[in-house]
Amino acid sequence: MEWTGARYADKPTVEVRAWVGAPPDRVWELVSDVTLMPAMSGELQSVEWLDGATGPALGARFVGRNKHDSFGEWETTSQVIEHDRGRVFAWAVGDTENPSAVWRFRLEPKDGGTDLSQWMQMGPGRSGLSFAIDAMPDKEQKIVFVRLREFERNMAGVLEHIRKLAEV
Repeated sequence: MEWTGARYADKPTVEVRAWVGAPPDRVWELVSDVTLMPAMSGELQSVEWLDGATGPALGARFVGRNKHDSFGEWETTSQVIEHDRGRVFAWAVGDTENPSAVWRFRLEPKDGGTDLSQWMQMGPGRSGLSFAIDAMPDKEQKIVFVRLREFERNMAGVLEHIRKLAEV
């Protein structure tokens, strides 16, 4: 059977959901504070706001430094593209018109707590994964699949970390 997984140009996505026993305002404080994210991720090493920004706002930019066993170390600049307090927080990595990735948290009140989701889209702009695909174009779909599963596992860990912090 032929592999029919997504290609990078398809802008594949992954989403993870969790219920958090805390109100959306409390969860929002955590998901919109990108400087907390390195403590929740094995890949993201540090984050700092740029251009005098001190917190989340539409158009605010931040730099993230990352490390991965297969890809090495790199840094990216992201820009907040959605900022709806208590509901949506999203950023584009790299160029906002042609990002290498888009990340989004959505929060909805549910059963006295918050239904929290983290979603991400690969591409369409080039990323570190593009170099692996360039080197092994015949394995593109497997490379994309494996990376999406890594993101899914990491995102589940992030949501669990947020849940524990919010429910204290």
